[in-house]
Amino acid sequence: MTDFANRFSQNPLLSPSDLKPSVDGLEITCLLNPGVFTFQGKTWMIVRVAERPKQVGDLISFPVLDEEGIKIIEINRNDPHLIADDPRVINYKGSDYLTTLSHLRLLCSDDGVKFYEPEGYQILKGEGPDEAFGIEDCRVAKIDDIFYLTFTSVSAHGVGVGMRTTKDWKVFENHGVIIPPHNKDCAIFEEKINGRFYALHRPSSVDLGGNYIWLAQSPDGIHWGKHKCIIKTRKNHWDSKRVGAGAAPIKTQKGWLEIYHGANDAHRYCLGAFLMDLNDPTKVIARSENPIMEPVATYEQCGFFGHVVFTNGHVVNGDKLTIYYGAADEFVCAADFSIDEILSSLTYYHD
Repeated sequence: MTDFANRFSQNPLLSPSDLKPSVDGLEITCLLNPGVFTFQGKTWMIVRVAERPKQVGDLISFPVLDEEGIKIIEINRNDPHLIADDPRVINYKGSDYLTTLSHLRLLCSDDGVKFYEPEGYQILKGEGPDEAFGIEDCRVAKIDDIFYLTFTSVSAHGVGVGMRTTKDWKVFENHGVIIPPHNKDCAIFEEKINGRFYALHRPSSVDLGGNYIWLAQSPDGIHWGKHKCIIKTRKNHWDSKRVGAGAAPIKTQKGWLEIYHGANDAHRYCLGAFLMDLNDPTKVIARSENPIMEPVATYEQCGFFGHVVFTNGHVVNGDKLTIYYGAADEFVCAADFSIDEILSSLTYYHD
């Protein structure tokens, strides 16, 4: 096993019981995968909060959004039309539903360890039919004075990439779905390259191809094209089933360093890294042969969906990379890494 993570002794930093539900009648089931940024001299995270009603008796109950607000759907566990073998998703009469409804909540910290909800900042919730099952897994990129929030928009239409932008975290512009289903894991580079925006994203394919990482370009950060597949899954590896981008790539002297997640057929999620050319990020010049972090701690192995480490956010301070991550789809944790150690661990390709 290769695991470079220096986990915080205070882990988990956040558990579901640490926050209050957004409305009466719901309970927080999971805290997941925060986007991370610095603002007003503090470390901030925009954490995914997953809620549902308390489960009672033989009923499965879950919330969805409609024009009037949150609607609760109840289905008997013994209903022959119900398929409920995954704690995250159920199928009823041929339609898929999430067992929880997610929103995004802002927290801040003076020391990067103890986080609290500041006053005067709103909860970001799903808006409209394309976000009826909630919004999830936000990544944050700052370019000039604008913060770009890319997140997963979930509805009966599918899973796509939504975006909102802000300058002060109080007033937001909603750009809707910028990459349609099925797509997620969108991370925008925090610097233009040759005058253009770049972003990583992950289309999903069930029958042909695979769950691979793609690169896209944009003239304005909103309209995306020139898509190119750059990272694929690897048979019999730790990332054999799916791969997806983490947070915004990190600019280093050797190239753009991206921390990504990979999962195998057993749905065990680890973190790895790959390196892109500084001037042409379509060129991948190095990649992890083995994970840089694996789910080995108890809080990473046991939770709502165990054996998971998954990141959307980090803070860079010189050689120190602090990764904030979701553990077992239930807790928020953090770990420190050396960027030089990660770069040295990669397998470099040669023309």
